[in-house]
Amino acid sequence: MKKTRPSIFYPDVRQYLLHDQGEYVVDEILKHPICMVRPIMIILGGLALILLSTLFASWWPIVILVGFGVCCLGLWRFHTLAMDRFVVTNMRVFRVHGVFFRHVATVPLIRILDISVLQSLLGMLLNYGHFTFESAAMDQGLREVTYVGSPKKRDLTIQRVIHLAGVRATAPREDDGT
Repeated sequence: MKKTRPSIFYPDVRQYLLHDQGEYVVDEILKHPICMVRPIMIILGGLALILLSTLFASWWPIVILVGFGVCCLGLWRFHTLAMDRFVVTNMRVFRVHGVFFRHVATVPLIRILDISVLQSLLGMLLNYGHFTFESAAMDQGLREVTYVGSPKKRDLTIQRVIHLAGVRATAPREDDGT
């Protein structure tokens, strides 16, 4: 069995699978790199404060501390985004996120009624989008999944898995008269 990295740096989604029921991962989706731009900008802003601290004669220790705090905030945001996983299995879709406290939201394939994919102009250019799931449940744990890379491909994968699971019947082909 493959050894995984420590869970504070890597969310091992395989621990959430129903192995005895034959569940397996079809697709594990990380956040698109575009969502990392804001945390990186925060980190760079903190580093700029640290580097410019010499310009503040008597306040430089405070400016360094503030810069360090801003860098830590950016690293924290970067890490929480890196720990966010959206998983498609042969039985369900689920999302795992969180660092010290893990949140797992699951929707069985049989409960998925509709999947909407939203792509902005930038999303179309950089190939990312946002999923919205409509399910048969009133209160859903998994409704929106943001910054999904290759959303068309991922949507087709989910639709294929739903079809292969036998959740939806195949519509009969119309006879073309030939």
